[in-house]
Amino acid sequence: MNDQVRSVLLGTAGLSALATIALVLTVSRAPRDAALPAWHRLRRTAAFAIAVHLVHFMEEWYAGFHVRFPEMLGLVAWPATMFALFNAAWIAVWIVCAALLPSGRRAIWFPLWFLALASAVNGVAHPLLSIAAGSYFPGLVTAPLAGIAGVVLWRALVRSSR
Repeated sequence: MNDQVRSVLLGTAGLSALATIALVLTVSRAPRDAALPAWHRLRRTAAFAIAVHLVHFMEEWYAGFHVRFPEMLGLVAWPATMFALFNAAWIAVWIVCAALLPSGRRAIWFPLWFLALASAVNGVAHPLLSIAAGSYFPGLVTAPLAGIAGVVLWRALVRSSR
């Protein structure tokens, strides 16, 4: 296995764990039948979390998260294109899922649970990474807002599911 593949797999292991939790939540918590206004409220909450994540990703991108985070773990930097495409793909998936919320389809909940979990964890992880680095770490400025958005989305998803 080459060093970049190893770096990406090990460096994103936490995201893989969050995706597993999101999958369990998707399977175990069916969307509740709700009136259209309830779906629109959840959609607005998801849209806010998506917008915050977009700004958070921009901070990470311009500050070099894809270089600094793997290096902190003793790994090689992630390819910039991979990092950008990974984030862009998730943002696109989240937008589509938020748009499809009123359909009540269970499959669209997985990405939204993942967004809630990843955002909440970002709110804690980036300050801890900054402490470990002894200085600013890419993503620190927007992490608290991402954490708040994640918790708010989490609560909205719980209320909207059984």
